Amino acid sequence: MTRPTPRRTVLAAAIAVAAGTAAASSVQAAPAAPAPSGAAGSAAPSAPSAKKGVARVDYHAWTTYADWRSGSARGTRVEGGPRPGIVLASPLGRRDYTDPHTEKKATWEYATWTGPVHRLTTPATELVASWSARTPAGTWIQIEMIGTYSDGKKTPAYVLGRWASGDEDIKRTSVDDQKDGRSSVWTDTFSIDDAASGLRLASYQLRLTLYRKPGTKATPTVWRIGAMGSDIPDRFEVAASEPGEGGEPRELEVPRYSQNIHKGQYPEYDNGGEAWCSPTSSQMIIEYWGREPSEDDLDWVDPEFEDPQVCHAARFTYDYQYEGCGNWPFNAAYAATYRDFQGIVTRLGSLSDLERLIAAGIPVITSQSFMESELTGAGYGTAGHLMTVIGFTEDGDVIANDPASDSNEEVRRVYQRREWENIWLRTKRKNADGKVVGGTGGVAYLYWPARPAAAQQRALAELGIR
Repeated sequence: MTRPTPRRTVLAAAIAVAAGTAAASSVQAAPAAPAPSGAAGSAAPSAPSAKKGVARVDYHAWTTYADWRSGSARGTRVEGGPRPGIVLASPLGRRDYTDPHTEKKATWEYATWTGPVHRLTTPATELVASWSARTPAGTWIQIEMIGTYSDGKKTPAYVLGRWASGDEDIKRTSVDDQKDGRSSVWTDTFSIDDAASGLRLASYQLRLTLYRKPGTKATPTVWRIGAMGSDIPDRFEVAASEPGEGGEPRELEVPRYSQNIHKGQYPEYDNGGEAWCSPTSSQMIIEYWGREPSEDDLDWVDPEFEDPQVCHAARFTYDYQYEGCGNWPFNAAYAATYRDFQGIVTRLGSLSDLERLIAAGIPVITSQSFMESELTGAGYGTAGHLMTVIGFTEDGDVIANDPASDSNEEVRRVYQRREWENIWLRTKRKNADGKVVGGTGGVAYLYWPARPAAAQQRALAELGIR
């Protein structure tokens, strides 16, 4: 039986529809920022499986001291050291913000950093930003994208997230109803409304606004800001990769957590169960890297509940506008709240890319949708689901920690390589009713230490990620 459609999957389907047909339009966005001075950041664009054809994905980030200096700072400064970042130095002024989820109005000091223009290697139909930051009590950040279309016209300044690592000051949130008749923001994803028209996003800037309570010295710190632009062609089938192209078979020892044992827990965070695939997968990888919440962090969780850290991950990835835990960047940002850690959202091009990362010791969270008959051994169908790839068998089949299991002991699964690769990388599929719906086209979360081992750095660099 096909499971009910989770909210994150409704979004993915909407993006797929928007990529082929024009959407209704109305503008509701902040004024565009002035163009900044400075050179582009130094990150190389990603080109997963570039040897097989044109790179369709460009992940670009700002992380180094030179990167931060290349942007336009207004009231922010670069904090140096082994992990440079942007902090609030001299506020530009104050702004009132009424939290739409609590109706609480508060005044905040603010300052901004606007990145240099990044010209996409392949003009994009979609863009997803992600960031690594710390927001102490009394602080939060806003992330915006200001783009230029392929015909030279500008996008509005689209809000891609209002985020805090906690939930006492503001409720972290995406922003609905952002459109200009040519593009839209679907929760966490900028999307061209009518990809068939040929219109694309040619370049963009990212803008950070850092907020704090007036009169305090507290400041957010942002260590990484980046975005994945992509133009993935419509496809029901993808070419099969050869086992071992990315490295020797390996299985990583990743903790196993079931989302299903949490069914019915914390309705205020979308009720556990299948709604928690994303934070459950995130928590598995966070703990693989030796990070975990403290006992004090977990004090709020009902002591009768198993694996309280999964409940914690759900609470602190929850998007109050989307009303779910499946906001891709919010999951990566949650992971990056742990010590010397970072996370991004990108797309990969083949299982060879995954093999390369696994061989270097980096497990990967992937997004896919399928009917039960399309993935042997799953025992369920889904309109959208996150799982963690932890290795490959000698034959090249996928070893996954699949949280859609009835117990922690059942989480480890082996899925047939060809079936798994296709359901992950395709952008179109037919559902049980024969209707054409969308797929995520290779979406992945990558989490790794701020100072990775040399082999891990090389594997990431081969995919254009640093």
